[in-house]
Amino acid sequence: MVETSPAPLEKSSWLEFSTFSGIPGLVAGIDEVGRGALFGPVVAAAVILPSHALPILIAAKIKDSKKLSSPRRTQLAQQICELAIDWKIGFASTAEIDKINILQATLLAMKRAVLKLKVQPAICLVDGNQSIKDLLLPQQTIVKGDERSLAIASASIVAKVWRDELVMRLALKYPMYNLECNKGYGSQRHLLALQQYGPSPLHRQSFRPCQIKVLNAE
Repeated sequence: MVETSPAPLEKSSWLEFSTFSGIPGLVAGIDEVGRGALFGPVVAAAVILPSHALPILIAAKIKDSKKLSSPRRTQLAQQICELAIDWKIGFASTAEIDKINILQATLLAMKRAVLKLKVQPAICLVDGNQSIKDLLLPQQTIVKGDERSLAIASASIVAKVWRDELVMRLALKYPMYNLECNKGYGSQRHLLALQQYGPSPLHRQSFRPCQIKVLNAE
């Protein structure tokens, strides 16, 4: 009985095996996490994978970070970082988000991640429909890129794990917001805590749920 591998059947769904397979040079996947959070920075990752890593990650059933359990994300992030030719994290702080708005801060975090790379890619595949401003490298935006590109999906996972670990550390300093469970997003307990305690210095003051004035009892 001849065993067959499922990997070739899945290859057609990943851009690295189709549209961009003919590009000479290295491809970097860029993605961000934390754009919709109320607390903490927006974080981006840039990941460059060698060609031999692609079937390995397909076999590991890599997918968009939001569709993975936390333990599985952590496991895959470690595997991705070990396989990657290069990977880097970039972020924009809460103060920067409030100053230049979340879209511009997201693009800034992406640019910082790319500029930190020690290996220069031939092209950057950027999740979403917004190009990174003033990036002196070829780039291609891809809507729902974390579902279509292995490099972008890898960046999504690495960025998510890095940001979650950061928020978990910050949760010890701000225990009232239940950050260890909501990771800075607007859960019901988080919103109630904002009403009770007001925002912390790391909440995004430009986001409406954080613009709460706590009234002292008379």
